[in-house]
Amino acid sequence: MDSNKCSAQIERFEVVETGRRRRWTDDEKLKIVLESLQTPRSVSSTARRYGISRSLLLTWRRSFGTRPSDNEDPQPAFVPAMVTPPSARTAVLAVPASGRIEIVVGNGCRVIVDAGVDMTALSQVLDLLERR
Repeated sequence: MDSNKCSAQIERFEVVETGRRRRWTDDEKLKIVLESLQTPRSVSSTARRYGISRSLLLTWRRSFGTRPSDNEDPQPAFVPAMVTPPSARTAVLAVPASGRIEIVVGNGCRVIVDAGVDMTALSQVLDLLERR
């Protein structure tokens, strides 16, 4: 049997462009970004309207985002930490000029002192707690 049959039926073909890379000017990008910022949760709908991906629009929003100026409060950030052996933990103590400081010794003991504490007495207390 032959599966290739001639028929009078006409089929419709559609040409779809794929693989073409569009070039957006900075003004066009800015217009799209500003439109996506107008209402909450409009990123996806704006991206669909212009035929771009949501992630590309979010990338453009980050690149056009406002940078903090010098007069604004600094944003919280991570602080590098250094892990030291338990014996060296009480050797270096930093006491702020005013206020209180909390020191946690490796065995779970906690000491809270004021800024004006006598350093030699505090050192002796911490040595005693470490031996426990």
